[in-house]
Amino acid sequence: MLLLLLSIIVLHVAVLVLLFVSTIVSHWMVGGGHSTDLWQNCSTSTSNIYHCFSASTNEWLQSVQATMILSIIFSVLSLFLFFCQLFTLTKGGRFYFTGVFQILAGLCVMSAASIYTVKHTDWHFNSDNSYGYAYILAWVAFPLALLSGVVYVILRKRE
Repeated sequence: MLLLLLSIIVLHVAVLVLLFVSTIVSHWMVGGGHSTDLWQNCSTSTSNIYHCFSASTNEWLQSVQATMILSIIFSVLSLFLFFCQLFTLTKGGRFYFTGVFQILAGLCVMSAASIYTVKHTDWHFNSDNSYGYAYILAWVAFPLALLSGVVYVILRKRE
């Protein structure tokens, strides 16, 4: 049982790391001396000067920012609830609240990545640009968060 709890905690922490990295790092869209993330739009000029400007002027991008932050909040809250329920839940009880919040985190990151996928063509996309690793990490975090949430719902507390 201890090994199972440890592996669940490691999975949850891995999801949290993926969510933090994908939200913070500036590689959602890259190419041609240009990189964008949820917060900035950066490019390198001909004289190798790196220029960045705020990217929060679009409503759809603000919704992506909000849902990514919500996914982090839900995942942190889920981890906190897991530790609380681990010590207060009765024997045989299930970790429903923990699972629900982790599933909500997965759905939020899926919504954010889906909105970005649909709306990126309205922003700065041409043949030189491609999706960056932060965008891919967001999509990887989605099924892992859902898997973690389902495992929490199925998991029963034992002594």
